[in-house]
Amino acid sequence: MLSATAALLATVLAATVLVACGSAPDPDPPLTLPPGDGLPPGATLITTNPPQRGPDTCNATASLRPGAQPAPGNMPAGSTMARIVANGKVRIGVDQNLYPMGYRNPATGQIEGFDIDIAYEIARDLFGDPTKVELHPIESAQRIPALTNGEVDLVVQTLSATCERATQIAFSTTYFAATQRILAVKGSGIRSADDLGGRTVCELPRTTTLDTLLALPNPPTIIAMPNWLDCLTLLQQGEVDAVSTDTPILAGLIAQDPNLEIVGGDMAPDDYSVGVPKQHTDLVRFVNGVLERIRTDGTWQRLYNARLSILGPAGPPTPKYSD
Repeated sequence: MLSATAALLATVLAATVLVACGSAPDPDPPLTLPPGDGLPPGATLITTNPPQRGPDTCNATASLRPGAQPAPGNMPAGSTMARIVANGKVRIGVDQNLYPMGYRNPATGQIEGFDIDIAYEIARDLFGDPTKVELHPIESAQRIPALTNGEVDLVVQTLSATCERATQIAFSTTYFAATQRILAVKGSGIRSADDLGGRTVCELPRTTTLDTLLALPNPPTIIAMPNWLDCLTLLQQGEVDAVSTDTPILAGLIAQDPNLEIVGGDMAPDDYSVGVPKQHTDLVRFVNGVLERIRTDGTWQRLYNARLSILGPAGPPTPKYSD
């Protein structure tokens, strides 16, 4: 899968050079939605968003320091981890439509990706067996509800730690540091966030990246879809002008369509953390112990090189602790 991605990216670079050597095509005019509803099936017109980012008044990326990590399968009596081990598997909310973070491999039918690998490492330290995990595919808008209603034990699904969300759930330390940018068709004339005014952009509901778009001085028309593959389809069909989200997600979409390009500078940071039910502070410390292990023993780097090398060289983010 990764070698195919590399080949696609090479094609993208070659095509970019050819375009630069010739005359650039005239930019396409901004799209306008037809009168009436006129939205693609499954789309919702967005004018507001329940705040997801908010001011960083709580230092959201700082988490609880791990203590001595218990041996796999031998969790402290009465702990949240002991309850999970007694259940036989850890239930983790993930994405299945988000290459390369969490996606269903069409060849095997299995869900794979960087987020999924993190989930397996948590299961490894709980049980001594990385396969003792029950993956629950959920939409982005359901990540926090899935935790608060007890549907899952954890969420590992490109979930950004923010103060607004910290009122509802707890977060691990950062396991991946991303930034928000823009995805557009080559030759679209979109070069930065300033060019989005008067255009139509696809987003997902209840995301931090949606907050960023709504806060622009001249915000675009925004339509929301259930997942990023839906946004990719709308962009390919010419029903939206752009998509804006985090760079790992955008790079995964380009790997599926090299006629697209990432444009503009960084619009906002997004630090991915493991979501944990707010009351389970022992589980927060345990997960942070897992993340500390994979940072120091080379596992994080190995997983990054296998899944996310399309983003260029990177190392594990430095953890921040609140205690």
